[in-house]
Amino acid sequence: MIRLLSPVLLPLLIFVPAACLFAGEWQVGKGKLMTRWAADVTPENVHPEYPRPQLVRSEWLNLNGLWQYAILPTSKTGMPDSFEGEILVPFPAESALSGVMREVGPENRLWYRRTFSIPEDWAGRKIQLNFGAVDWQATVWVNDRKVGEHRGGYDPFSFDITSALQGTGPQQITVAVWDPTDAGTQARGKQIRKPQSIWYTPVTGIWQTVWLEPVPETAIEQVKIVPDAKHGKAQMTVSASTAGSPEAKVTLVSRSLGDKNEPIDVIVGNGKVDTPITLEIPDARLWTPEAPWLYHYEVQLEGGDKATGYFGLRDVALGKDASGNQRLLLNGKPLFHYGPLDQGWWPDGLYTAPTDEALLYDLLVTKEMGFNMVRKHVKVEPATWYAHCDRLGLLVWQDMPNGDLHIRPEEADIERSAQSRNQYEAEWSAIIDALHNAPSIVMWVPFNEGWGQFDTKRIVEWTRELDPTRLVDNASGWSDRDCGDVLDIHAYPGPAMPPLEKDRAVVLGEYGGLGLPVEGHTWTDKNNWGYRGYKTEEELNTAYHALLEKLRPLIDSGLAAGVYTQTTDVETEVNGLMTYDRAVNKFDVPRAAAAHARLYDPPSRLVTVMRTSTKGNQQQWRYTKSRPGEDWFAVDFDDSDWKTGAGGFGSASSPAAIVGTEWTEPDIWLRRSLLIRGDPPKEGYWRIHHDEDAEVYVNGKLVQTFAGYTQSATLVPLSAEAIEALKGGRNEVAVHCRQTDGGQYIDLGILETAGQ
Repeated sequence: MIRLLSPVLLPLLIFVPAACLFAGEWQVGKGKLMTRWAADVTPENVHPEYPRPQLVRSEWLNLNGLWQYAILPTSKTGMPDSFEGEILVPFPAESALSGVMREVGPENRLWYRRTFSIPEDWAGRKIQLNFGAVDWQATVWVNDRKVGEHRGGYDPFSFDITSALQGTGPQQITVAVWDPTDAGTQARGKQIRKPQSIWYTPVTGIWQTVWLEPVPETAIEQVKIVPDAKHGKAQMTVSASTAGSPEAKVTLVSRSLGDKNEPIDVIVGNGKVDTPITLEIPDARLWTPEAPWLYHYEVQLEGGDKATGYFGLRDVALGKDASGNQRLLLNGKPLFHYGPLDQGWWPDGLYTAPTDEALLYDLLVTKEMGFNMVRKHVKVEPATWYAHCDRLGLLVWQDMPNGDLHIRPEEADIERSAQSRNQYEAEWSAIIDALHNAPSIVMWVPFNEGWGQFDTKRIVEWTRELDPTRLVDNASGWSDRDCGDVLDIHAYPGPAMPPLEKDRAVVLGEYGGLGLPVEGHTWTDKNNWGYRGYKTEEELNTAYHALLEKLRPLIDSGLAAGVYTQTTDVETEVNGLMTYDRAVNKFDVPRAAAAHARLYDPPSRLVTVMRTSTKGNQQQWRYTKSRPGEDWFAVDFDDSDWKTGAGGFGSASSPAAIVGTEWTEPDIWLRRSLLIRGDPPKEGYWRIHHDEDAEVYVNGKLVQTFAGYTQSATLVPLSAEAIEALKGGRNEVAVHCRQTDGGQYIDLGILETAGQ
């Protein structure tokens, strides 16, 4: 049966704690930096919460706690003759909270061993051994009998260990883990053997909860839910091991509870395993960031297995706003997505948060600051993290962790080996499958900044086939392949936006990165960095809000999402909203929340006065690369000997450049006529992409200068001089751009603010 419960996520569980076998000598390591939650971590109480909120069983045995460990060369065959000490599971061996704090490396294998006992009332039932995640290759034995092997550092896996058990007395489990880190082609995220800059400490071994649970012969393996918010329906498909009962029936009963935990309806659906069952929900309440309503369910198989979970009714799509710009739609309405880049690293636990309270804390701060989204960056979190996002109403963009080779923006997709390609696809498919039911996830991101990017168009379409209910970002940052649902750029510090597209939304996948080291709360005393550095919180907050002032006009002109780098400091990166130990929030939270709220206001309508060049619609300018006469910007200047060419002007190596005419010389001078029908704009923006310094004249007057460079087209308010110089009828616009270093590019347009 399915019971739809209240917005409280998890039902009451019967928790059977595992025995702590080796508590005598173990102690927490002395890390460079520790969080306040580290003091709450004990071998007897380490991540005691049920780890799989989408498929909860009432009986289970938590195997977190102290295990024996050994680190041995991969050349050694057979199991260890002895073990070196104790490790606290589920913390990686390199972390302080593991008690080990040793790098394993690709030349070694990390071994685990512990004993456990099966509860007497589980006798005669099938016993399932579950791992939340192990990085990277895990081989598992029970009572010296191999029960399975798994490759993949971010997806959960299970083994049926029933045949390997020896009665209900003490049992022995052994796990061998090998992780090549950056010596291999597998998904690894930000791990590197020599941490520096944006690359962090390696992670090896069991890093999410390990647990046992008894199940019947005919057991529920998965419940997949496809919401239909538009029609107030949900489609459920139950998969099961059907030994002895291939036609096992499923009874689904759903019940939603009001704000006072009073049942308001009961919905019953009956069907068969592997057959979609439709639940029609009258007066359905939709899941939104403002009101993240969740429906809970209970599934009962005819054979006796029972599990609970939850879902949210929401619809994710692309659609145009009143100005014709592509937007990200939630439940049919445009919604600007804005949130931090969330890497999910911890100074004391590395990949593993000290406690679930700590895991939740980052999200509570994110919500309190007024963000409505997080981008989970090249890491996959424990299932409880997504449950917190579901409950809090935080949209999630989910990355596939990096792996294999790296390409620059101008380079072609890499050619992965068959082994690398197959492993990527196996892991990405497993991740999408495991996270399918989380209503918070709205975007899949298969590639980030060219890492491991291969067969992009095929991977995008394949991702759509795996999950047609969500959007796909083909490549965040660069190496866009004209596919997927969004065109995504990174700009530090930014903000900036790519050129608008007809069929895709344009998004700012990363920007900001403003850095502030806080004394006493840094990973190291030196070499700390941000994309821009500041000395005080006041300076940092002022700079951040200056970025927000630039972001709002981009939203008005069509920007559909923005991602600020980042939630917390990570090792030597000090560009977080919080310090790495979460002890200091560097931002004025109420001020940030108020500013962020304005980002979600309906966009103002911007009317094009002078077009910039876009793909397939390059604008014509008269130009010269040779120094013209001193009055080259005058209205009546004779430019008949200048050439005519399509914008933009520059080199293809410049980020986000749309080159209509190549320009590689030190200087370029441009002129074009602009006809304004009716009144000239009284408020508006330059839409300018300049690399480097540029000066703009209108009707013979210098009206604005632009120093430095932008990484894409940027909106800059029209100066008072520009507004005064523009007139109804014919205008003459002149531009001079000078190349000083690196890439070069210039293109310019005008937008008028016309209200909402």
